[in-house]
Amino acid sequence: MYVLGIETSCDETAASVVKDGEHILSNVIAGQSEIHSRYGGVVPELAGRAHIDHIHSVVYSAVVEANIKLSEVDLIAVTQGPGLAGSLLVGLNFAKGLAYALKKPVIGINHLEGHLTAIFLQEAIAFPYIALSVSGGHTDLYRVDGFGHYKLLGQTRDDAAGECFDKVAKMMGLPYPGGPVIEKLARSGDSTAHPFPRSFLQKGSLDFSFSGLKTSVKNFLQTRQNEKGLKLSDADIAACFQTAVVDVLVAKLLSACKQERACRAVITGGVAANSALRQHAENELKRHSIDVCFPKPVFCTDNAAMIAIAGYHRYKEEPVDLKNAFELDALASLAL
Repeated sequence: MYVLGIETSCDETAASVVKDGEHILSNVIAGQSEIHSRYGGVVPELAGRAHIDHIHSVVYSAVVEANIKLSEVDLIAVTQGPGLAGSLLVGLNFAKGLAYALKKPVIGINHLEGHLTAIFLQEAIAFPYIALSVSGGHTDLYRVDGFGHYKLLGQTRDDAAGECFDKVAKMMGLPYPGGPVIEKLARSGDSTAHPFPRSFLQKGSLDFSFSGLKTSVKNFLQTRQNEKGLKLSDADIAACFQTAVVDVLVAKLLSACKQERACRAVITGGVAANSALRQHAENELKRHSIDVCFPKPVFCTDNAAMIAIAGYHRYKEEPVDLKNAFELDALASLAL
């Protein structure tokens, strides 16, 4: 079964062909970092326009790279939400039009479900597992009992972790996207130079909060001096900030695993590509006999292969027909 996945929830136009829910035949992504970098963040209107410019060529490239005919596609899976409304509409309407022309079924997929199951693009792991989905738009903890079976355990109450990385980078005068820039800068910094706050909220809570950390960094940048009166470099500040974020993410994930008595964990989403997060999570969870795995970096960031595999399993569980195409609508705040 050939599934064509289409993803346009934010600022990546992506298409992928996946065979039988496991064989990735193509995975094409057109990013927009150059467009948004001058603004220090994603501009929704510009993102939507860029999707319109790229969607046809990206889908065409995915089909050609997969070495199949468009008529051989059995199912189209497209991100329905959550995300930027204008961006979602581009991918969704393209998918609906294509489904109508090919007379093939189309299924709407929650973007978060794609991230939660992205690990299956490279390996099959046993259920249940605890998933930490951490990106620029979301920071959530889920218990995953199977495809389509998700229990929300905790979520951010304000900024997402990736969003916090971008905002701190902007405060420091660093380019967008901020996550990779801060990670690279932090490698040459002293992560113990200044103790930025870690917000764990009330005892037992699996929710996150990064607004206090962001404000603390903003205030610190006015003097750049720690409690010993020493001035910190950009590398030191980046390292201290990154460590504060990573400490909270790993601590909450460990707490969730203990609460749910889970022996497996997955960290996914754009921030999961961060090497400091990967190393700390592996070390800490291993100490508690919990296996942790990560999708490859290319599958951590937004991609259409994860949408295709989620669509495959959704369709197997609950088939849809062509009429479904006319009922799909973009839902910017779609809940999982």
